[in-house]
Amino acid sequence: MEAELALDGLIKRLEYAKERDDLYGAIFELRDNIGVDHLVYHWVNSSGDQYGCGTYDQVWVDRYLEKGYLRIDPVIQGCFQRFHPVDWKQLDWSGKAQRAFLQDAITHGVGNQGFSIPIRGPNGQFAAFTASHNCSDEEWGAFTEKNRRDLILIAHYFNQRALELEPGRTPDPAPSLSPRELEAMTLIAIGMNRAQAAQELSISEHTLRVYIESARFKLGAMNTTHAVARALSRGLIVV
Repeated sequence: MEAELALDGLIKRLEYAKERDDLYGAIFELRDNIGVDHLVYHWVNSSGDQYGCGTYDQVWVDRYLEKGYLRIDPVIQGCFQRFHPVDWKQLDWSGKAQRAFLQDAITHGVGNQGFSIPIRGPNGQFAAFTASHNCSDEEWGAFTEKNRRDLILIAHYFNQRALELEPGRTPDPAPSLSPRELEAMTLIAIGMNRAQAAQELSISEHTLRVYIESARFKLGAMNTTHAVARALSRGLIVV
């Protein structure tokens, strides 16, 4: 991997992007300049629609969509719940489905290392910018430590250009959650189980479940985890 990122050149390349297809050319050039296996910009709106621009093999992109990996991808879930960049080793890969997903990703050339940057734009817009590579922990740690700042700047600049080129890609207006629904969702988001959250709010677990299910319905989420992710991405709750 390259020792340093030619930041000015990378940003200038993005400035030349005039339409969405130009972003594909830019991200491939960025990848080659940085010297990693892959760079990916992944955007998910409040309805679950996705927009991706990256260097992954199309076979893996199609498989990701076909398998519905968005629902279990620890990278996306982790970025939903964070505001700071995250190394993939910090994410929860303990579940059977998550481990199988990781192995499938590595088999398709994604790489065994990753560094993802959550991005929150106007009106609750959410995206993640990811660099991934196949190397040792020591090599990856040195690379991310040295280039962390530049990667963050590139990620936010790329997101800015994507929004400028896709002005219609704006999330739906955020729903209104009641104070109790917000409290319940916040406690779940910070890692409390339902018994702990109910005790913290001095209510029964049944009542807590009513608040969570009501919030989930308003957010149009498939389950509690999905509801928490949507609430975080829209700025309804902050942890």
